[in-house]
Amino acid sequence: MAEIGQAATDVYAPTKTLQVWRTLLNWLTFFFQIFLQIIRGTPSVASLINYSSSSSFMPLPVVEFPESSEPTALATASVHIPSVVADYDCLEKLTVVLDLDETLVCAYETSSLPETVRKQATEAGLAWFELECISSDKEIEGKPKVNYVTVFERPGLHEFLAQLSKFADLVLFTAGLEGYAKPLVDIIDAENRFSRRLYRPSTTSTEYREHVKDLSFVSTDFCRVVIVDNNPFSFLLQPANGIPCIPFSAGQPRDDQLLEVLLPLLKQLSEQRDVRQILYERFHMPEWFEKHGIPASAWATKG
Repeated sequence: MAEIGQAATDVYAPTKTLQVWRTLLNWLTFFFQIFLQIIRGTPSVASLINYSSSSSFMPLPVVEFPESSEPTALATASVHIPSVVADYDCLEKLTVVLDLDETLVCAYETSSLPETVRKQATEAGLAWFELECISSDKEIEGKPKVNYVTVFERPGLHEFLAQLSKFADLVLFTAGLEGYAKPLVDIIDAENRFSRRLYRPSTTSTEYREHVKDLSFVSTDFCRVVIVDNNPFSFLLQPANGIPCIPFSAGQPRDDQLLEVLLPLLKQLSEQRDVRQILYERFHMPEWFEKHGIPASAWATKG
């Protein structure tokens, strides 16, 4: 009997040892992933709670803005853009749709934001504020959960909105939840320059991406509407109306995109009867989408 017991021990001992090693290896892998996240930096609140839908997009190369406003034939047959030169005095205001996270601001969970990041941003003159926002999650008692967020404003934000509102109708369109975005926008837009605010429920799910911003919710005149977003997939339904801007983070205190890049471009677009030709010549978004697996059939009927 003792021999049988010893044999059983010999058979099962390696299995138990293997299980112990596998468990230990799993824990080591878990802690290593956490360590990598710390090294790579603190993620923004947009990426942590899915307020923004694409953190991996690399901005498109910027080419020189054409001096001539004379439209030329579009190089793709999927979009028809009439060749009409603008009579500026007869044009209505341009409608500019602005994204929020990583376009106008960047936000981080206060509890996970390293003090060094806040200090460096402050020393560089980057404006920031703290915010309480209501989460879609619930506390154990069933009460709404409150998130504490630190928000950094993109340099030139207030001047950008002030100047832009002089020649454009401003619309905020964010994939963020209203409990987070509304109190934030109340602070950065105290002058109520946005004529409309659209939140995640106004976005559309498509075969290719979720939280897509369909510009038909904003205007039926696609000749005079443009969207600025750091995530180009947000405007995949109207690619010829989109401006893919460089994402903003707290590590970019010297960023000059709003006043030096976007504002001059939007000003010149405001003088065009149809913005799509110039935007196509600058960014070639239809080809970019096709290169990323989104065919023309996904957007050709939407503007």
